Amino acid sequence: MNQLPSSSATLVVCTDFSGPASWERLRKVLATPNDDGFLSGVELVDDPRLEGATCAGARNLLPGDYRHPLLVLADTVALGSAELPLVVVDLWGGPGRFVRVVAAELWGIENNLSIANMEFDDFAGPVDEGGVFRGF
Repeated sequence: MNQLPSSSATLVVCTDFSGPASWERLRKVLATPNDDGFLSGVELVDDPRLEGATCAGARNLLPGDYRHPLLVLADTVALGSAELPLVVVDLWGGPGRFVRVVAAELWGIENNLSIANMEFDDFAGPVDEGGVFRGF
């Protein structure tokens, strides 16, 4: 696998290429502002060489100049669900920390962590019984 691209935005990496329609649906959800006009500052990466990449594997592919506090994966679970529960990997905390977030709520985590307004635990704590953050 090649290194992930340098970006001024948080990367959302597709790791499942079995259903292109789900990836397109995710693109639309992430490009749609919430009711208050907020959007995630993300760059989508859909390189088939990244198929099956894990949190640790994708983390190891980040370029040295990647300064964002999180990395987002659109895996088989996310793209197989109507709510698109993405994997948000905490890059500033301990290795292996992640939380799932429904795609429509990614903006809250991305916006707040990117400006250090909140911490990862603020989102990892209030998850539902399935381990998914659905908003406050």
